[in-house]
Amino acid sequence: MLAILGLFSDAKVEINPEEVAGLLKCSRATAYRYLKALSDAGVLAAVGSGELVLGPKVIELERLIRRNDPLLTTARPVMESLNARLGANVMLCSYYGNQVLLADAIWCTTENRHDYERGRPMSMFLGAMAKVILANVSPYQRRSLMLNHQGEIKKAGLGDDWAEFNANMHRIRKERVCVTRAEVVSNLVGVAAPVFAPDRRVVGSLTLALPTERWELGHEQDSLRDAVINAASNVTDALSDLRRSKLE
Repeated sequence: MLAILGLFSDAKVEINPEEVAGLLKCSRATAYRYLKALSDAGVLAAVGSGELVLGPKVIELERLIRRNDPLLTTARPVMESLNARLGANVMLCSYYGNQVLLADAIWCTTENRHDYERGRPMSMFLGAMAKVILANVSPYQRRSLMLNHQGEIKKAGLGDDWAEFNANMHRIRKERVCVTRAEVVSNLVGVAAPVFAPDRRVVGSLTLALPTERWELGHEQDSLRDAVINAASNVTDALSDLRRSKLE
């Protein structure tokens, strides 16, 4: 039933029972039953002619996430400080499956803001925000991704085989920061560092998105790298403090 939600995207905002039956390889009666259950829960809403869209329950859950998600609530003050101090765009990303999700952002100007909307899914293999997460997932996850997405990994310049891919990931982990140029948006440089849960599992990344011309001036590069590493570390520490306070 939950797989039905995977039908929605920017290009697909309405679904119907026939599409659900095709996705799940089930009868129309089963598709209707699943859709009714999701509609009764408010996750979907009918718009007529058998078409359904995401429902009001999603809006309710979005509010709860914004107010209570540990990653969002601990990262926001750090992001605001980084934005004010550096005059730079700041993004927070999380991930699931094989894609990175933009969880929050503070943008200095309107330019490029539409490219980085909250909730936008992005590739796991392009951009600093994604690559620094990829470098810090478990070896098992990286092997699985290499087996299932070798073409995308090769195209992203991350390695033609497992040895090269793993070596590149090791380098990013050792440096604690990843810098990419124009991989997601043509006029931006990304500078990203990983954020970890209290159990040292990577849960996301903190990223500066800078105009290419600012980065290429050169004199700020080391300080910008250090700033994002320290900021991501502060979010990691805040997550640990939050967990500790809940256990006391």
